[in-house]
Amino acid sequence: MLIVGLTGGIGSGKTSLAEALARRGAVVLDVDGLGRQVIGHGGSAVEAVVERFGEEVRHPEGGIDRNALAGIVFHDEQALSDLTAISHPRINRLLDEAVAAIADDSIVIYDMAVLAESELGWSNRYPYEIVITVEAPPEVRFERLRRRGMSPEDARSRMESQASDEERQAVANYIVSNQGDLAELDHVAGEVWSELQRLHDQKRRPLG
Repeated sequence: MLIVGLTGGIGSGKTSLAEALARRGAVVLDVDGLGRQVIGHGGSAVEAVVERFGEEVRHPEGGIDRNALAGIVFHDEQALSDLTAISHPRINRLLDEAVAAIADDSIVIYDMAVLAESELGWSNRYPYEIVITVEAPPEVRFERLRRRGMSPEDARSRMESQASDEERQAVANYIVSNQGDLAELDHVAGEVWSELQRLHDQKRRPLG
């Protein structure tokens, strides 16, 4: 098995690349989705989050009100650190459970926004072995977010709250530039997939 960490800033096309790799045979695990799961209805982090941040973050229909929680942690580094300490170990456990059920000869992609900022997918039983970072110029990412219906203020705020390109580059083994359309990205995905297959086969090849 080869486990790959895939990251990129919002609007970079990270998830589009993950989808293109999935079409070629990769097993993609949505780490951001697991983050929503642990604070969703019946999630393993719900009670600990309520204990730390108060009943006002509990959603009336169960789980955590993500907007209320974001309003607390977005500009408070200590609160964000506390949330990370609660949620990330639980996310890593879900990752391990998912990987344990995947065939040993698979190429697994951890699709995750906060790879450079955290130990998600790294301090667990099945850590990623290489990192791919997807990049696009800030103005391209901003325009993509605007086309999704995000306000200019929200787009800028979301972009600024994440790791910088330099921070993601520092942990990357491969950098994918995504300034074009989905057809161009799909072509690049074919090249990325060929390289991942090469690394996977190299890992399986016996020594001597």
